[in-house]
Amino acid sequence: MRQSTDGVIVLRVSVNGESRSAEVSPGVSLLTALREQFGLPGAKNACEQGECGSCTVYLDGDPVCSCLVAAAQAEGRQVRTVEGLAGAGGPAAQDAVQRAFLACGAVQCGFCTPGLVVAVHDLVHRTAENHSEDLDDATIREALAGNLCRCTGYEKIIEAVRQAAADVRSEHRSQRPGQVAA
Repeated sequence: MRQSTDGVIVLRVSVNGESRSAEVSPGVSLLTALREQFGLPGAKNACEQGECGSCTVYLDGDPVCSCLVAAAQAEGRQVRTVEGLAGAGGPAAQDAVQRAFLACGAVQCGFCTPGLVVAVHDLVHRTAENHSEDLDDATIREALAGNLCRCTGYEKIIEAVRQAAADVRSEHRSQRPGQVAA
């Protein structure tokens, strides 16, 4: 990371698998850098206190509230946003979680959706990798506790989590060699 004489920092980071760099002021949050310097509006700016989860992104594979991370802390690290969950190719390339949210009607105003999708993505992929079976309500609610939605009663979101978990488990089973699909 280089700092110019006027205090601006040149941030170098991998965003959604692509090496990127941008000039940022010291103290600017990762959220602001993602939205303003990198043109990725998926993570939302709501509380700026890490309470709502709308700005959740992966930082080196761990979900974080990007409003609480200084952009400079991401120097040389891997950032994955909600935009990075889908592959190229439009709706057909959407991640299982994104498809489940749409299929189950878990999207209302959409403000909390990106953070919820990242949190659910982490939960269902971590669970599938550990070969865990069905997620119970308590586990789902605990995983979503850092994400607030003011539009829904969470039932459609929980339905989407269950659907995504089933789809991801199925994907993981089909990728394991020598295992017969049920």
